[in-house]
Amino acid sequence: MIQHPIEPVYDKNSKILILGSFPSVKSREAGFFYGHPQNRFWKVLAAMCECEVPVTIEEKKVFLLENHIAVWDVIRSCDIEGSSDSSIKNVIPNDLGLILEEADIKQIYVNGKKAEQLYQKYIFPKIMRKAICLPSTSPANAAWSLKKLTEEWRKIM
Repeated sequence: MIQHPIEPVYDKNSKILILGSFPSVKSREAGFFYGHPQNRFWKVLAAMCECEVPVTIEEKKVFLLENHIAVWDVIRSCDIEGSSDSSIKNVIPNDLGLILEEADIKQIYVNGKKAEQLYQKYIFPKIMRKAICLPSTSPANAAWSLKKLTEEWRKIM
């Protein structure tokens, strides 16, 4: 059983909540969300907001909070082989109540189909709030170019 090692990023001004499934090995090693160098999450968000791509963890946190974006994952702990979402078993979900009580979240988005599936199964029945699925920024989602991902993700703004 692997525990989620990264705290959620949000504050009382967060309006959008983006949920992934569970941090990859690279993200767990980096100690922050979307830490794999090939993951396009930070490039997509920076392009949407028309700013520089944040590099350090501190820059990423500031970027998220300045743009009223909260980030976390659906899963608190699970069994997983490497970074393979398809191997996820024995899920214990995160409690989104922490964020939803403190921040004025207008919309929840999930990053990819696996996050959507997990959200529907574990989170939706508890909070009864619909999440909009966006195409995964993972390098495994090679069918989506950076340009196409950015256009689709721009719906957030």
